[in-house]
Amino acid sequence: MTVLASGSKGNSTLIASSTTRILVDAGLSCRELMKRMKAAGEEPAALDAILITHEHQDHVQGMAVTARKLGIPVYLTEPTHRAWVRWMTPQKRISYAEWLQKRRQEAEDRRQAEGTGCRVQGAEDGVRRSAVGIQEKEGLGIRDQGLEQNGAEGNARCSAGVAAEPDEEEKAAVEEVIAEAAREPERDPASLPSVEYFRSGSGFRIGDIAVTPFTIPHDAADPVGFVFEADGVRIAIATDLGYMPSNVSVQLRRCDVLMLESNHDVDMLRDGPYPWSVKQRVMSRVGHLSNDAAAEFLEKGYDGGAAYVVLAHLSENNNLPELARISAERALRDRMSLLANHLLLAEQDRPIGAIVL
Repeated sequence: MTVLASGSKGNSTLIASSTTRILVDAGLSCRELMKRMKAAGEEPAALDAILITHEHQDHVQGMAVTARKLGIPVYLTEPTHRAWVRWMTPQKRISYAEWLQKRRQEAEDRRQAEGTGCRVQGAEDGVRRSAVGIQEKEGLGIRDQGLEQNGAEGNARCSAGVAAEPDEEEKAAVEEVIAEAAREPERDPASLPSVEYFRSGSGFRIGDIAVTPFTIPHDAADPVGFVFEADGVRIAIATDLGYMPSNVSVQLRRCDVLMLESNHDVDMLRDGPYPWSVKQRVMSRVGHLSNDAAAEFLEKGYDGGAAYVVLAHLSENNNLPELARISAERALRDRMSLLANHLLLAEQDRPIGAIVL
């Protein structure tokens, strides 16, 4: 397992056996995904499939471009696919310059209307927005979510009362979609080389890797986590879950590698800049797993069988790697073999070294 990126801005993990390679989520631009794969010693052309946990933009941002470029199938649930297609269906194409100007004008309008206070549009109940910032009805079908976070973590990056412009990775993803549209103006941006549906609770195989999807509690159409088994090795990925339900706890037993969300420090989130409605969503039962909640599972619900525990999806604004590590180490204090280099932290800006068993 190689974690290419994990965090609020984009998520992607490579699962590989001796003959099969699966990209779990594609939350970075195609260009960046391929760059990170090569940096990790992996050849993008060797990918066999893309597997999606849910439709939030930090998990699907580069999915379509990557799948089309490599000509590989995308595996996801039907509700997830339907939700993504709705987001991607264009009604009016605009240039990147027009979109960026619109974002700047909206920020200026907010500053004038709200004075000097820092007020950022949160994700209201029932309305999720993508991290790219193009309005669904005016862009390339990528919704106007805007700022930094996705799904239950909301959109809450602000500085000195000014709504932040998209970062370089967000711009790169938008530019890739625009470039594709310019080359092939008749192509449906929601088209994929091949779509394979699966259902939570029903296992299937991709090559020699057995995949078991399981339902997770998160604010998405049909979110899932995964257990992968091949060559006698069992790997589990469980991120983007508001709490640890019993069905997930059962799936995480007997794992050789466990990738577990440790998204936020509760005090940092409560004292941070997000609107209260966004904070409530992050802390809700369909939000994200806190350091404390992850530690509680590791202490009380975890069987201790993994050779590696990887803490993932750390919030850039509401967590610190040191805090996540301390919480997990305390929970695992009676299982010393899992500490030191066997307790790893996934990173947002670069891949971590491959875990090979």
